[in-house]
Amino acid sequence: MQLIRHAVLAGLALCAAFSACAADAVANVENSVVKIFTTSRGPDLLRPWGKSAPRESTGSGVVIDGKRILTNAHVVAYASQVQVQGNQSGEKIGARVEFIAPGIDLAVLKLEDESFFDSRPPVKRAAKLPAVKDGVMAYGYPTGGTSLSITKGIVSRIEFVSYSFPTQGLRIQIDAAINPGNSGGPALSGDEMMGLAFARLGAGDNIGYIIPNEEIDLFLADIADGRYDGKPGLFEGAQVLQNPALRAYAKVPKGVAGLLVVTPQPTPGTPLKPMDVLTHIGDVQIDDEGMVRIGDNLRVRSGYLVQQLARNGSVPVQVLRDGKQLALKLPVVVQPDLLIPGSLNGEFPPYFLYGPLVFTTPTADRLTALGVSMPAAMAQARMGSPLLTRLRDRPDFAGQQLVMVSSPLQSHKLARGYGSPILRVLASVNGTPVKNLAHLVELLRDASGEFVAFRFVGEGQELLVLPRAEVADATEAIMNDNGIRAQGSAELLKVWSNR
Repeated sequence: MQLIRHAVLAGLALCAAFSACAADAVANVENSVVKIFTTSRGPDLLRPWGKSAPRESTGSGVVIDGKRILTNAHVVAYASQVQVQGNQSGEKIGARVEFIAPGIDLAVLKLEDESFFDSRPPVKRAAKLPAVKDGVMAYGYPTGGTSLSITKGIVSRIEFVSYSFPTQGLRIQIDAAINPGNSGGPALSGDEMMGLAFARLGAGDNIGYIIPNEEIDLFLADIADGRYDGKPGLFEGAQVLQNPALRAYAKVPKGVAGLLVVTPQPTPGTPLKPMDVLTHIGDVQIDDEGMVRIGDNLRVRSGYLVQQLARNGSVPVQVLRDGKQLALKLPVVVQPDLLIPGSLNGEFPPYFLYGPLVFTTPTADRLTALGVSMPAAMAQARMGSPLLTRLRDRPDFAGQQLVMVSSPLQSHKLARGYGSPILRVLASVNGTPVKNLAHLVELLRDASGEFVAFRFVGEGQELLVLPRAEVADATEAIMNDNGIRAQGSAELLKVWSNR
């Protein structure tokens, strides 16, 4: 009986110690989740010379090693002021964005007063992916209250998906409630962080998304040298090999699985050829849906292996070519070579003002935003516009850019009688095809005739003609009326002044 009594007492002491440790771990996590206050001014979609109106918002963040705060890029994008507030604290501490990766939606902040971290330790990050049906707790500061919120759920699925084109990465889906303001807060399994909350699907659907630690660790490793380079990827034009006629046409033997390469990415030194069958990345077999197995119960898109295996700008692959299996080193790139880039990547757009016309270059994210806010303008652009027909095309030659009109015609007598050319793509100036925005500035700088004639891409587009001698005065008047400080962005003004 005495032995049993001692055993019971020892067990109770162990349970008490475990409970105390668990309580301490939870308290540490809560103490290390912060609220982030930002004032931001992003690009003005219609007036690329300026910024949008200031917008105040809040998000969440978490303390990580190195006396840093980890959060989402979209929480601090274009922020002119950032402040951090600890749990149960009334003090807000100034912060700055040290690194930001809009593609994978991650950012690191440094604080002005690092004594903040004396009582707020970094949250421990799990070393491996969670399993589907594992429990999860999401921490953050969503709208609807001011104190720390904690919601509970499970891991629903794990996939390799597109984040913001062209960046791809692993994504964890959970059913714990995530709402605006949760962005940047940690999601934990037990006392270990599994990832960072960043998005939800619709309202009231209980579908939230987490950036897993694997993506976070890749980001932190990338910035360790003091700069962010971006995630490598393969951007070959490839398709699945499930159709029998396609397999027969490509002479793919029975039992061979993989992806059929239709258009290799035009990267210097690429060894791929059209009609190659990409069968392996590293030593991992690709199936006919372009998927690979990782672990025992997880199947994801094969692009996942690139971020795992890429070294010094290339990744090992195996291809089937003319019936022979070949081992190749395939170059990887961070940004595919596209005529219309995917996004501004946290920068402000280039622009140039010439009389009542404002020119810029398109990006896919700005076109999407303009389509939402200006459906009539996008309807006009749909009339054979390369903004849509060439959205995923590669350039026809090195340095090619589409040049578009970013804004309605500025108010001036030189614009009298013309319709708004907003979102029209410029074809030529005085008969010379326009190669890119810098080339346009060169053509305008060197024009010598009485008139400057602008032709736009597409049937039925207006010819727009300006009297060259009057443009300088018109430009100055328009800048004064609109409070425009510079006729163009810095790199284009250098071209303009190089007479």
